[in-house]
Amino acid sequence: MASTSASRIVPASPDKVWNLIGGFDALPDWLPYIPESTPLEGGRVRRLTNPDGEVIIERLVDFNETEHHYSYAILQAPFPVNGYVSTIRVHAVPGRDDVAEVQWSGRFNPDNATEDEAVDLFTGIYRDGLEALHKALSA
Repeated sequence: MASTSASRIVPASPDKVWNLIGGFDALPDWLPYIPESTPLEGGRVRRLTNPDGEVIIERLVDFNETEHHYSYAILQAPFPVNGYVSTIRVHAVPGRDDVAEVQWSGRFNPDNATEDEAVDLFTGIYRDGLEALHKALSA
C-alpha cells in the first residue's frame, strides 16, 4: 500500500479553518477542482463533480468534530488506485492563535499505475488543494 501527505500553515485559527473545511460536503467552498458536491445517504456519502464533469463518490468513514479531522474512502473515481482512504486534519500551531496547520494524507493501492505515479498524483492534489485553501482564507 502506498501513502503520501502534504501540510500547510494557513492564515486563520484552527476553529475558523475547521468551520470552512470540516463539513463533509464543503469542498466546493474552498477547492476549485471540485465545483459541485451532492450529499447522499444523509450526508455520509458525497457525489463530487470535477470541472471535466468526471464523478467522484466518497464515503465518510470517520469524523471527529472536537479534534478537527475526518477520513473518507473513495468508492468511485477516475483515479488509478483502489483501497483509497484519506484524512484531513486541522492542527493548532503552538503559541499561535492566528494560524493553523492543515494536513491532508492518504493511503491507497496503485491500479494501472506505478506507485510513484499514484503517489505523485495525490501529492499534487493535496498540495494544490492546500494552496487553494490558503488563498481562500487569505481573501
